[in-house]
Amino acid sequence: MFTLRVDQQHGMDLLRRSLGGGKRRPMFQAATGFGKTILGSAIIGGALAKHKRVLFTVPSISLINQTVEKFWIAGIREVGVIQADHPMTNPNMPVQVASVQTLVARGGVDRIPPADLVLIDEAHRWYTLYGEWMAHEAWRRVPFIGLSATPWTKGLGKHYDDLIIPIRLAELIEARLLAPFRAFAPSHPDLSKVRTERGDYRVDDLHDAMDKAPLTADIVDTWLVKGEGRPTLLFAVDRAHAESLRARFEAAGVRAEYADQKTPGGRTRKKDGRDDIGDRLASGQTQVVCNVGVFTTGTDWPFVSCIILARPTKSEMLYLQMIGRGLRTCTGKVDLLVLDHSDTTLRLGFITDVHHEELDDGKKKPKAEKREKKEAALPKECPSCGLLKPPRLRKCPGCGFESKPKSSEGDGELAELVPGKLKADRDTKQKWWSMLTHYAKRRGFKDGWAAHAYREKFGVWPRGLAEVQTEPDVEVLGYIKHKLIKHAKGRTKQAA
Repeated sequence: MFTLRVDQQHGMDLLRRSLGGGKRRPMFQAATGFGKTILGSAIIGGALAKHKRVLFTVPSISLINQTVEKFWIAGIREVGVIQADHPMTNPNMPVQVASVQTLVARGGVDRIPPADLVLIDEAHRWYTLYGEWMAHEAWRRVPFIGLSATPWTKGLGKHYDDLIIPIRLAELIEARLLAPFRAFAPSHPDLSKVRTERGDYRVDDLHDAMDKAPLTADIVDTWLVKGEGRPTLLFAVDRAHAESLRARFEAAGVRAEYADQKTPGGRTRKKDGRDDIGDRLASGQTQVVCNVGVFTTGTDWPFVSCIILARPTKSEMLYLQMIGRGLRTCTGKVDLLVLDHSDTTLRLGFITDVHHEELDDGKKKPKAEKREKKEAALPKECPSCGLLKPPRLRKCPGCGFESKPKSSEGDGELAELVPGKLKADRDTKQKWWSMLTHYAKRRGFKDGWAAHAYREKFGVWPRGLAEVQTEPDVEVLGYIKHKLIKHAKGRTKQAA
């Protein structure tokens, strides 16, 4: 019934070996694009062939219909749904699909129908019911298989007894089963006053840090310059932030929509359901969807080719879930463009570098070695185009700018910071950038010269500015002449 790829078959073999070796709580790490539905369907198909009953749980009611539809397409038709007033409610079916909320509402473990196998989808989202269920005497010998792309929740290893990783995210990208990605850091928010709560930034503090006019304007301007009109999914801090960004995009002439957890799942007659929004994004009627807490899981929109991170996070799981929404491949999609206005990539590393070899058992571990290893692998920002690249790669694959080793024998001059530089308005900065790039191209200067000259003038990199070239005026030519003379004197001094 199921045709599995080599890596999927390898995963099935590892799972059988785990269960055959006596494990009863294996966690299967199925990276985005691995084919979790195919895998789940294959597991269920094998159980049905042995006349076993299966219970498949999802973390929210909104995922019920999507799950049933995927099973149906895969050939799993003997499915019933545990949910009041659902048209597919049928307790006699050997496969039952339920949300954890429904199981809790119906009385918890004692009211869960019997099953020979339990599959828990998005198993990194932990609920107290799961712990009680797994520990209950009547369910001790029943296998529970967790499915997750990011099974790194603290303490998960106290409940699951094996971690199965058939293939890593980087390998899926290398095999072109997922889209390659390019990440840019167009702006750097000030998070110094943002407090941490439960291992991540406090949302109320994040709102104050991220919902500022200059930053929201930069998000829109950057997309206009770099976004290439791609179907874009934006992750915001909270409802007010998402709505503010939607309004900004609309004001700039970009067709944008808003979605939050109150947005109905599926399609609705009012055309405001999540699938309706996806249809409009796919067709081009909508260009950017600003969402908060909605499309991190369970959203399979392969046409999304641009992700805007406007929501900083310390959570590796949330980070990968957000980027994962744009990694699926589809016809005409070359790569995924990540516009990271949150500094998350610079803080946590590329998504392909984030992985764990074992489940977290809740015990504290030495941090010094882990921190040193992570910092050594963190990406670096190209000073010319803002592309994030591997730390030891000197030549930028995006614009070709090549960093030079810094000499320890220079005259010690620092970039001059004249009061008022940072107060220049956007039109002034655009004028200077356009004239500097025009001069650099005309004179055949190396890539990056204009960016460095701009930074010396304004103290910041040229982020979110249009790539339009204009003839330099007397003021800009005078500044360039001063800069070149200063550089020549520096070289003469060093030679001497």
